Amino acid sequence: MSLFWRIFLLNGAVLILAATLLLGPVTVSTPVHLGQALVIAAGLAAMLLANAAILRIALSPLQRLSRAMTTADLLHPGTRSRVTGPGEIADLITTFNTMLDRLENERATSSARILCAQEAERRRIAQELHDEVGQTLTGVLLQLKHTADHAPAPLREDLHLAQETTRAGLDEIRRIARRLRPGVLEDLGLASALRALAAEIDTPRLRVRHHLGPDLPVLDPETELVVYRVAQESLTNVARHAVADRADVHLQASDTGVELVIRDNGKGIEGAPEGAGIAGMRERALLIGAELSVRTGPAGGTEIRLDAPSDVVEGTP
Repeated sequence: MSLFWRIFLLNGAVLILAATLLLGPVTVSTPVHLGQALVIAAGLAAMLLANAAILRIALSPLQRLSRAMTTADLLHPGTRSRVTGPGEIADLITTFNTMLDRLENERATSSARILCAQEAERRRIAQELHDEVGQTLTGVLLQLKHTADHAPAPLREDLHLAQETTRAGLDEIRRIARRLRPGVLEDLGLASALRALAAEIDTPRLRVRHHLGPDLPVLDPETELVVYRVAQESLTNVARHAVADRADVHLQASDTGVELVIRDNGKGIEGAPEGAGIAGMRERALLIGAELSVRTGPAGGTEIRLDAPSDVVEGTP
């Protein structure tokens, strides 16, 4: 029976009951006596309460579906509305759940393509920075050195200063290229790449310590890259926003693969909305079937935890 006819017949039953009472034991005279007015008012209140209860019971599945629609988030997949209620409502909930399945699959596919293209573009830019800009600055350094060796003494100091500025620019170009394309990850593996990343972020203002567990499982290249990018984004956020002076990077084996935990002693994220960086980490985690959680650490600050499986075959970041 459709929702319209259910509500129509239930309300009709209430009205028929009221009419039966008026035609039977309940009578109304003119003018209306106080007792009759009280009986009519009580009957009207009872009908309204009964009608409200009937509608709430009939429409409660739609209210649950509305809450599910409001809270649905493709970055937190797997949440589905429970299929309850009569035919039309159950069909509507089932259709909504099917739509969420399709949207999550389409988002995963499109995100995989986007992140794959992003990584390819990063590799291309890093290669051009290293080959083109790096070689050009190296040539400038050699020219400056040659000119400084043959320049008059008054100009030599300025040329040496230009050399140091050029050398600093060359070092910065190389650092950017390493962040865009983690060669250490490709050549030496995840553990060495995390050590290098911690050493790069470590400064007198922010001390970064790494704790790498023994007997780490072998991960496929896609999973290693996701773990590395999550660690990179997390430490970058700590350096830029956390107002922290200490960060810890933990990587250890878990029952399903590896567990990456990054904690800091900064101001934390209590009440702060998730930015594009955390959203990007969630998308990367979804591609390899990993679980990412961002919360307040045991001693304050922020804790980012990534549980990555070691047997992923599909999903390329």
